[in-house]
Amino acid sequence: MPKFQSRLVELDFFRGLVLLIIVVDHIGGSILSRITLHAYALCDAAEVFVFLGGFATATAYAALAERRSETVAQQRFLRRALEIYRAFLVTAGLMLLVSAVLIAFSIDAPNLTTTDLTDLAATPASALRDILLLRRQPYLASVLPMYAGFALIVPVILPLARTRPWLLLAGSVALWASAPALYGYLPVAAGTRWDFNPFAWQLLFVLGIVMRCQPVYPRLSAARHGWLINVLALAIVAAAACYKLLFEHVPLIGIFKPNLSWLRVVNFLAIAWLIANLIRLGWAGRLARWLPWVGLIGRHGLLCFIAGSAISLVIDSLLYTATSGYLNLPLGLMADAIAISALIGVAQAAGPVARIYPRLFAFRFKTSG
Repeated sequence: MPKFQSRLVELDFFRGLVLLIIVVDHIGGSILSRITLHAYALCDAAEVFVFLGGFATATAYAALAERRSETVAQQRFLRRALEIYRAFLVTAGLMLLVSAVLIAFSIDAPNLTTTDLTDLAATPASALRDILLLRRQPYLASVLPMYAGFALIVPVILPLARTRPWLLLAGSVALWASAPALYGYLPVAAGTRWDFNPFAWQLLFVLGIVMRCQPVYPRLSAARHGWLINVLALAIVAAAACYKLLFEHVPLIGIFKPNLSWLRVVNFLAIAWLIANLIRLGWAGRLARWLPWVGLIGRHGLLCFIAGSAISLVIDSLLYTATSGYLNLPLGLMADAIAISALIGVAQAAGPVARIYPRLFAFRFKTSG
Protein backbone atom coordinates (compact mmCIF):
# COMPACT_ATOMS: atom_id res chain seq x y z
CA MET A 1 0.00 0.00 0.00
CA PRO A 2 1.39 3.48 -0.82
CA LYS A 3 2.62 5.82 1.88
CA PHE A 4 -0.08 8.08 3.27
CA GLN A 5 0.44 11.71 4.20
CA SER A 6 -1.21 12.66 7.48
CA ARG A 7 -2.35 15.99 5.97
CA LEU A 8 -3.31 16.92 2.43
CA VAL A 9 -3.56 20.61 1.59
CA GLU A 10 -6.41 19.99 -0.86
CA LEU A 11 -8.33 18.03 1.77
CA ASP A 12 -7.89 20.77 4.37
CA PHE A 13 -8.94 23.36 1.80
CA PHE A 14 -12.17 21.60 0.84
CA ARG A 15 -13.05 20.84 4.44
CA GLY A 16 -12.54 24.49 5.34
CA LEU A 17 -14.59 25.60 2.34
CA VAL A 18 -17.43 23.26 3.28
CA LEU A 19 -17.45 24.55 6.87
CA LEU A 20 -17.72 28.12 5.57
CA ILE A 21 -20.59 27.10 3.30
CA ILE A 22 -22.37 25.34 6.17
CA VAL A 23 -22.16 28.52 8.24
CA VAL A 24 -23.70 30.79 5.58
CA ASP A 25 -26.24 28.14 4.50
CA HIS A 26 -27.70 28.20 8.00
CA ILE A 27 -28.20 31.96 7.91
CA GLY A 28 -31.63 32.40 6.36
CA GLY A 29 -30.98 35.93 5.07
CA SER A 30 -27.50 35.16 3.74
CA ILE A 31 -26.76 36.43 0.24
CA LEU A 32 -23.86 34.04 -0.33
CA SER A 33 -26.11 31.06 0.43
CA ARG A 34 -28.02 31.97 -2.75
CA ILE A 35 -25.01 30.83 -4.79
CA THR A 36 -23.72 27.87 -2.77
CA LEU A 37 -24.08 24.22 -3.78
CA HIS A 38 -27.68 23.68 -2.68
CA ALA A 39 -28.84 26.43 -5.05
CA TYR A 40 -27.65 24.48 -8.10
CA ALA A 41 -27.80 20.85 -7.04
CA LEU A 42 -30.09 18.28 -5.46
CA CYS A 43 -27.48 17.79 -2.72
CA ASP A 44 -25.73 20.29 -0.46
CA ALA A 45 -22.67 20.77 1.72
CA ALA A 46 -23.75 17.93 4.03
CA GLU A 47 -22.86 15.31 1.43
CA VAL A 48 -19.45 16.88 0.88
CA PHE A 49 -18.86 17.10 4.63
CA VAL A 50 -19.59 13.41 5.24
CA PHE A 51 -17.67 12.18 2.18
CA LEU A 52 -14.61 14.23 3.12
CA GLY A 53 -14.94 12.92 6.67
CA GLY A 54 -14.53 9.39 5.35
CA PHE A 55 -11.63 10.42 3.12
CA ALA A 56 -9.88 12.19 6.01
CA THR A 57 -10.49 9.23 8.29
CA ALA A 58 -8.79 6.84 5.87
CA THR A 59 -5.88 9.28 5.49
CA ALA A 60 -5.35 9.64 9.24
CA TYR A 61 -5.88 5.95 10.02
CA ALA A 62 -3.44 4.72 7.37
CA ALA A 63 -0.79 7.29 8.30
CA LEU A 64 -1.05 6.37 11.99
CA ALA A 65 -0.97 2.64 11.24
CA GLU A 66 2.18 3.09 9.13
CA ARG A 67 3.88 5.35 11.68
CA ARG A 68 2.89 3.34 14.78
CA SER A 69 0.76 0.21 14.37
CA GLU A 70 -2.69 -1.01 13.35
CA THR A 71 -3.65 -1.44 17.00
CA VAL A 72 -2.70 2.14 17.84
CA ALA A 73 -4.79 3.39 14.87
CA GLN A 74 -7.79 1.35 16.02
CA GLN A 75 -7.51 2.65 19.58
CA ARG A 76 -7.18 6.23 18.31
CA PHE A 77 -10.52 6.04 16.52
CA LEU A 78 -12.28 4.51 19.47
CA ARG A 79 -11.10 7.55 21.44
CA ARG A 80 -12.15 9.71 18.51
CA ALA A 81 -15.74 8.53 18.93
CA LEU A 82 -15.68 9.77 22.53
CA GLU A 83 -14.18 13.10 21.43
CA ILE A 84 -16.98 13.62 18.89
CA TYR A 85 -19.59 12.67 21.49
CA ARG A 86 -18.12 15.28 23.84
CA ALA A 87 -18.17 17.78 20.98
CA PHE A 88 -21.86 16.98 20.50
CA LEU A 89 -22.54 17.78 24.16
CA VAL A 90 -20.63 21.07 23.84
CA THR A 91 -22.54 22.00 20.67
CA ALA A 92 -25.88 21.04 22.18
CA GLY A 93 -25.10 23.14 25.25
CA LEU A 94 -24.12 26.09 23.06
CA MET A 95 -27.36 25.85 21.08
CA LEU A 96 -29.39 25.90 24.28
CA LEU A 97 -27.34 28.70 25.85
CA VAL A 98 -27.39 30.92 22.74
CA SER A 99 -31.12 30.38 22.32
CA ALA A 100 -31.80 31.21 25.97
CA VAL A 101 -29.73 34.41 25.81
CA LEU A 102 -31.36 35.58 22.57
CA ILE A 103 -34.86 34.86 23.88
CA ALA A 104 -34.01 36.78 27.06
CA PHE A 105 -33.25 39.80 24.86
CA SER A 106 -36.63 39.38 23.06
CA ILE A 107 -35.08 37.96 19.88
CA ASP A 108 -37.65 35.78 18.14
CA ALA A 109 -36.38 33.66 15.24
CA PRO A 110 -37.50 30.32 13.80
CA ASN A 111 -34.30 28.35 14.48
CA LEU A 112 -34.03 29.02 18.21
CA THR A 113 -34.32 25.84 20.26
CA THR A 114 -37.47 26.95 22.06
CA THR A 115 -38.96 23.44 22.33
CA ASP A 116 -35.82 22.02 23.91
CA LEU A 117 -35.62 24.95 26.32
CA THR A 118 -39.28 24.51 27.30
CA ASP A 119 -38.76 20.80 27.95
CA LEU A 120 -35.54 21.53 29.83
CA ALA A 121 -37.36 23.99 32.10
CA ALA A 122 -40.30 21.64 32.67
CA THR A 123 -38.41 18.37 33.18
CA PRO A 124 -34.70 19.15 33.41
CA ALA A 125 -33.55 15.67 34.42
CA SER A 126 -35.49 14.02 31.60
CA ALA A 127 -34.36 16.54 28.97
CA LEU A 128 -30.71 16.27 29.99
CA ARG A 129 -30.93 12.49 29.98
CA ASP A 130 -32.38 12.61 26.47
CA ILE A 131 -29.45 14.74 25.27
CA LEU A 132 -26.89 12.44 26.91
CA LEU A 133 -28.54 9.40 25.28
CA LEU A 134 -28.78 11.15 21.88
CA ARG A 135 -32.57 10.98 22.02
CA ARG A 136 -32.69 14.77 21.76
CA GLN A 137 -30.32 16.62 19.40
CA PRO A 138 -30.58 20.43 19.52
CA TYR A 139 -30.37 22.45 16.33
CA LEU A 140 -27.12 22.04 14.32
CA ALA A 141 -25.71 19.45 16.74
CA SER A 142 -27.43 16.56 14.98
CA VAL A 143 -24.64 15.58 12.58
CA LEU A 144 -22.21 14.79 15.42
CA PRO A 145 -23.95 11.69 16.90
CA MET A 146 -23.83 10.16 13.43
CA TYR A 147 -20.12 10.96 13.19
CA ALA A 148 -19.44 9.40 16.59
CA GLY A 149 -21.04 6.19 15.36
CA PHE A 150 -18.92 6.27 12.21
CA ALA A 151 -15.74 6.65 14.28
CA LEU A 152 -16.70 3.56 16.30
CA ILE A 153 -16.88 1.36 13.20
CA VAL A 154 -13.67 2.67 11.60
CA PRO A 155 -11.50 -0.16 13.02
CA VAL A 156 -13.80 -2.63 11.24
CA ILE A 157 -14.36 -0.95 7.89
CA LEU A 158 -10.82 0.37 7.24
CA PRO A 159 -9.26 -3.11 6.88
CA LEU A 160 -12.17 -4.11 4.63
CA ALA A 161 -11.67 -1.01 2.48
CA ARG A 162 -8.06 -2.05 1.89
CA THR A 163 -8.58 -5.78 1.36
CA ARG A 164 -12.21 -6.36 0.32
CA PRO A 165 -13.57 -3.03 -0.94
CA TRP A 166 -16.36 -4.56 -3.02
CA LEU A 167 -17.65 -6.52 -0.04
CA LEU A 168 -17.63 -3.33 2.05
CA LEU A 169 -19.42 -1.37 -0.68
CA ALA A 170 -22.04 -4.10 -1.14
CA GLY A 171 -22.79 -4.12 2.58
CA SER A 172 -22.90 -0.32 2.69
CA VAL A 173 -25.31 -0.10 -0.25
CA ALA A 174 -27.54 -2.78 1.29
CA LEU A 175 -27.65 -0.88 4.59
CA TRP A 176 -28.40 2.39 2.73
CA ALA A 177 -31.29 0.71 0.89
CA SER A 178 -32.69 -0.55 4.21
CA ALA A 179 -32.20 2.79 5.98
CA PRO A 180 -35.79 4.11 5.67
CA ALA A 181 -37.10 0.97 7.38
CA LEU A 182 -34.47 1.27 10.13
CA TYR A 183 -35.07 4.99 10.69
CA GLY A 184 -37.87 4.34 13.16
CA TYR A 185 -35.58 2.33 15.44
CA LEU A 186 -33.30 5.26 16.24
CA PRO A 187 -33.65 6.49 19.85
CA VAL A 188 -35.74 9.67 19.98
CA ALA A 189 -37.61 11.71 22.55
CA ALA A 190 -41.26 12.55 21.92
CA GLY A 191 -41.65 15.11 19.14
CA THR A 192 -38.03 14.86 17.96
CA ARG A 193 -36.18 13.06 15.18
CA TRP A 194 -32.69 12.50 13.81
CA ASP A 195 -31.98 14.99 11.03
CA PHE A 196 -29.52 12.49 9.52
CA ASN A 197 -30.29 8.78 9.35
CA PRO A 198 -26.86 7.22 10.04
CA PHE A 199 -27.89 3.97 8.34
CA ALA A 200 -28.23 5.97 5.11
CA TRP A 201 -25.43 8.52 5.43
CA GLN A 202 -22.83 5.86 6.18
CA LEU A 203 -22.81 5.25 2.41
CA LEU A 204 -21.01 8.53 1.72
CA PHE A 205 -18.63 8.00 4.63
CA VAL A 206 -17.74 4.55 3.30
CA LEU A 207 -17.36 5.89 -0.23
CA GLY A 208 -14.92 8.49 1.06
CA ILE A 209 -12.87 5.77 2.78
CA VAL A 210 -12.85 3.50 -0.27
CA MET A 211 -11.86 6.34 -2.61
CA ARG A 212 -8.87 7.03 -0.37
CA CYS A 213 -7.83 3.39 0.05
CA GLN A 214 -8.33 2.23 -3.54
CA PRO A 215 -7.20 3.82 -6.85
CA VAL A 216 -10.76 4.09 -8.15
CA TYR A 217 -10.48 7.51 -9.77
CA PRO A 218 -7.05 6.94 -11.43
CA ARG A 219 -8.19 3.65 -12.94
CA LEU A 220 -11.51 4.91 -14.24
CA SER A 221 -10.15 8.20 -15.57
CA ALA A 222 -7.28 6.39 -17.33
CA ALA A 223 -9.55 3.80 -18.93
CA ARG A 224 -10.04 3.83 -22.69
CA HIS A 225 -13.56 5.26 -22.45
CA GLY A 226 -12.95 7.27 -19.29
CA TRP A 227 -14.00 10.44 -21.08
CA LEU A 228 -17.55 9.07 -21.16
CA ILE A 229 -17.68 9.36 -17.36
CA ASN A 230 -16.81 13.06 -17.66
CA VAL A 231 -19.63 13.52 -20.17
CA LEU A 232 -22.10 11.65 -17.96
CA ALA A 233 -21.06 13.61 -14.86
CA LEU A 234 -21.45 16.92 -16.72
CA ALA A 235 -24.88 15.86 -17.97
CA ILE A 236 -26.05 14.93 -14.45
CA VAL A 237 -24.76 18.17 -12.93
CA ALA A 238 -26.30 20.24 -15.74
CA ALA A 239 -29.67 18.46 -15.46
CA ALA A 240 -29.81 18.99 -11.69
CA ALA A 241 -28.85 22.66 -12.08
CA CYS A 242 -31.54 23.21 -14.72
CA TYR A 243 -34.14 21.60 -12.49
CA LYS A 244 -33.15 23.71 -9.48
CA LEU A 245 -32.98 26.98 -11.43
CA LEU A 246 -35.90 26.56 -13.83
CA PHE A 247 -38.43 24.10 -12.44
CA GLU A 248 -38.16 23.73 -8.67
CA HIS A 249 -40.66 26.10 -7.11
CA VAL A 250 -41.07 24.07 -3.91
CA PRO A 251 -38.06 22.20 -2.45
CA LEU A 252 -38.09 18.41 -2.62
CA ILE A 253 -39.72 16.87 0.45
CA GLY A 254 -37.54 16.82 3.54
CA ILE A 255 -37.43 13.03 3.84
CA PHE A 256 -35.07 13.00 0.85
CA LYS A 257 -32.29 14.39 3.03
CA PRO A 258 -32.56 12.38 6.28
CA ASN A 259 -32.56 9.12 4.33
CA LEU A 260 -30.11 10.31 1.65
CA SER A 261 -32.19 9.71 -1.48
CA TRP A 262 -30.56 8.24 -4.57
CA LEU A 263 -31.06 11.57 -6.36
CA ARG A 264 -28.78 13.27 -3.87
CA VAL A 265 -26.20 10.48 -4.08
CA VAL A 266 -26.06 10.49 -7.89
CA ASN A 267 -25.82 14.28 -8.07
CA PHE A 268 -23.07 14.37 -5.44
CA LEU A 269 -21.02 11.64 -7.13
CA ALA A 270 -21.19 13.52 -10.42
CA ILE A 271 -19.97 16.71 -8.75
CA ALA A 272 -17.25 14.81 -6.89
CA TRP A 273 -15.99 13.29 -10.14
CA LEU A 274 -15.68 16.71 -11.78
CA ILE A 275 -13.93 18.14 -8.71
CA ALA A 276 -11.51 15.20 -8.79
CA ASN A 277 -10.55 16.29 -12.32
CA LEU A 278 -9.79 19.79 -11.02
CA ILE A 279 -7.66 18.32 -8.23
CA ARG A 280 -5.71 16.21 -10.74
CA LEU A 281 -5.07 19.29 -12.85
CA GLY A 282 -3.68 21.10 -9.79
CA TRP A 283 -6.35 23.78 -9.48
CA ALA A 284 -7.31 22.80 -5.92
CA GLY A 285 -3.69 22.92 -4.75
CA ARG A 286 -3.22 26.39 -6.21
CA LEU A 287 -6.41 27.62 -4.57
CA ALA A 288 -5.26 26.17 -1.25
CA ARG A 289 -2.00 28.10 -1.49
CA TRP A 290 -3.77 31.32 -2.50
CA LEU A 291 -6.32 31.03 0.33
CA PRO A 292 -4.42 29.51 3.27
CA TRP A 293 -7.01 30.70 5.79
CA VAL A 294 -9.55 28.29 4.26
CA GLY A 295 -7.22 25.37 4.88
CA LEU A 296 -6.63 26.62 8.42
CA ILE A 297 -10.36 26.26 9.09
CA GLY A 298 -10.21 22.73 7.69
CA ARG A 299 -7.29 21.83 9.96
CA HIS A 300 -9.31 22.89 13.00
CA GLY A 301 -12.47 21.32 11.64
CA LEU A 302 -14.20 20.11 14.79
CA LEU A 303 -13.60 23.32 16.69
CA CYS A 304 -14.75 25.38 13.71
CA PHE A 305 -17.87 23.25 13.34
CA ILE A 306 -18.79 23.87 16.99
CA ALA A 307 -18.02 27.59 16.75
CA GLY A 308 -19.70 27.86 13.36
CA SER A 309 -22.92 26.40 14.78
CA ALA A 310 -23.07 29.16 17.41
CA ILE A 311 -22.08 31.84 14.88
CA SER A 312 -24.80 30.73 12.47
CA LEU A 313 -27.52 30.67 15.12
CA VAL A 314 -26.62 34.10 16.52
CA ILE A 315 -26.31 35.86 13.16
CA ASP A 316 -29.34 34.13 11.65
CA SER A 317 -31.51 35.14 14.62
CA LEU A 318 -30.30 38.74 14.71
CA LEU A 319 -30.67 39.14 10.95
CA TYR A 320 -34.15 37.62 10.98
CA THR A 321 -35.20 40.07 13.69
CA ALA A 322 -33.63 43.06 11.92
CA THR A 323 -35.28 42.28 8.57
CA SER A 324 -38.54 40.71 9.83
CA GLY A 325 -37.60 37.62 7.84
CA TYR A 326 -37.31 39.40 4.49
CA LEU A 327 -34.24 39.27 2.28
CA ASN A 328 -32.12 42.41 2.61
CA LEU A 329 -29.07 42.70 0.35
CA PRO A 330 -26.86 45.05 2.44
CA LEU A 331 -27.66 43.41 5.76
CA GLY A 332 -27.39 39.94 4.25
CA LEU A 333 -23.92 40.67 2.87
CA MET A 334 -22.90 42.19 6.19
CA ALA A 335 -24.08 39.06 7.98
CA ASP A 336 -22.05 36.88 5.59
CA ALA A 337 -18.93 38.99 6.14
CA ILE A 338 -19.30 38.86 9.94
CA ALA A 339 -19.91 35.10 9.97
CA ILE A 340 -16.94 34.32 7.72
CA SER A 341 -14.65 36.69 9.62
CA ALA A 342 -15.70 35.19 12.93
CA LEU A 343 -14.97 31.64 11.76
CA ILE A 344 -11.57 32.67 10.38
CA GLY A 345 -10.85 34.35 13.72
CA VAL A 346 -11.69 31.14 15.60
CA ALA A 347 -9.37 29.11 13.37
CA GLN A 348 -6.53 31.63 13.72
CA ALA A 349 -6.91 31.78 17.50
CA ALA A 350 -7.09 28.01 17.97
CA GLY A 351 -3.34 27.35 17.73
CA PRO A 352 -2.12 30.13 20.05
CA VAL A 353 -4.87 29.49 22.62
CA ALA A 354 -4.09 25.75 22.63
CA ARG A 355 -0.42 26.48 23.34
CA ILE A 356 -1.21 28.90 26.18
CA TYR A 357 -4.14 26.97 27.68
CA PRO A 358 -3.63 23.33 26.67
CA ARG A 359 -6.24 22.06 29.11
CA LEU A 360 -8.95 23.86 27.17
CA PHE A 361 -8.04 21.50 24.32
CA ALA A 362 -8.00 18.34 26.39
CA PHE A 363 -9.50 16.52 23.39
CA ARG A 364 -8.19 17.28 19.94
CA PHE A 365 -10.29 19.68 17.93
CA LYS A 366 -8.33 19.12 14.74
CA THR A 367 -10.16 16.72 12.46
CA SER A 368 -7.29 14.44 11.60
CA GLY A 369 -9.75 11.60 11.39
